[in-house]
Amino acid sequence: MLELENHEYEKAILVGVITQQQNEEKLNEYMDELEFLAYTAGATVSKRFHQKMQKPNPKTFIGKGKMEEVAAYVRSHNIGTIIFDDELSPAQQKNIEKILEAKIIDRTYLILDIFAQRAQTSYARTQVELAQYQYLLPRLVGLWTHLERQKGGIGMRGPGETEIETDRRIVRDRITLLKKKLLTIDKQMSTQRGNRGQLVRVSLVGYTNVGKSTLMNVVSKSEVFAENKLFATLDTTVRKVVIGNLPFLLTDTVGFIRKLPTQLVESFKSTLDEVRESDLLLHIVDISHESFEDHIASVNRILGEIDAVDKPTIMVFNKIDAYQAQDYDETDLMEERTSAHYSLEEWRETWMAKLGENVIFISATEKENMEDFRKKVYDKVREIHIKRFPYNSFLYPDYIEEEEEE
Repeated sequence: MLELENHEYEKAILVGVITQQQNEEKLNEYMDELEFLAYTAGATVSKRFHQKMQKPNPKTFIGKGKMEEVAAYVRSHNIGTIIFDDELSPAQQKNIEKILEAKIIDRTYLILDIFAQRAQTSYARTQVELAQYQYLLPRLVGLWTHLERQKGGIGMRGPGETEIETDRRIVRDRITLLKKKLLTIDKQMSTQRGNRGQLVRVSLVGYTNVGKSTLMNVVSKSEVFAENKLFATLDTTVRKVVIGNLPFLLTDTVGFIRKLPTQLVESFKSTLDEVRESDLLLHIVDISHESFEDHIASVNRILGEIDAVDKPTIMVFNKIDAYQAQDYDETDLMEERTSAHYSLEEWRETWMAKLGENVIFISATEKENMEDFRKKVYDKVREIHIKRFPYNSFLYPDYIEEEEEE
């Protein structure tokens, strides 16, 4: 099921729709993200297609005329892969494949494919494989004729059971087996977490590709894999970190994304136990991304699903070195000033001001404001530690005092 070999770059096109719930500006954001997903998976995008409609066509997702336009482009440019921005129903996927005679992938399966490439440990591979099977179960028709045997006629069908029913039974059995395997691993990981003692636990959370692993490397002085691609981190990494003389555990977790497949949220909930059991969350945000506010909302939504949204949190706005406010001409009466024109100082005075001291602006790659970041984390971890062990508070003085003593 899982394929880890390197992909050759395939030629692909993207297809999306503008609806009442998704205007053209929002679609362009999603399509930019989808193109980055395609690149991460191993494809180069030749062209984007979109259509304005009240809601997606229940049979073919897009209308007949637009489908003919896509089909003509696919044939003339020898395109092998068509990627749709939303999850397709099994019927839609089957109908589109008949018309375009090419590989049809939706956003959900594209993300699953990236996870399959990135999964390194047995635990991550099991979680991804479970998510893949759950996605493929209702889509067996047309994808393959049999999971275990080559296509054939005589002798290939059991009495009273068609081939597709056999396929579904095999997949359901595999899903049951994978769930049992995950339960076993979950017990082992729960024991590992219990053996870490009473150290304060801090978790890095945030949208994918915001710099969590880079920050992890800077703070913990370790070599966690970091790359400018989506979902560079799948396996949870825990490191012991000491700031001043205060030790705590720092965890790097999988990044989130808009329209994250339900199957992945379900199968990775056990991995996110690290987040659920943390004492403090460091919510990392790419301030240089034009949609960073949407990213924050998406992360908070998933944190809500795993009962972790109310935990003590520090908002860490990363990549300030890459942030650039759009130019604004005050003499142009036709131009309206928006948040895109805000400086970092002006952003601090917006809704961020309500977060009080729980906000910090940094650059992990350029190591800007990292001393302020360490102080803020030290103060929060110290506060949690003293509540837990009030009798040894004298061991950890205020950060400023600690610096003066050193």
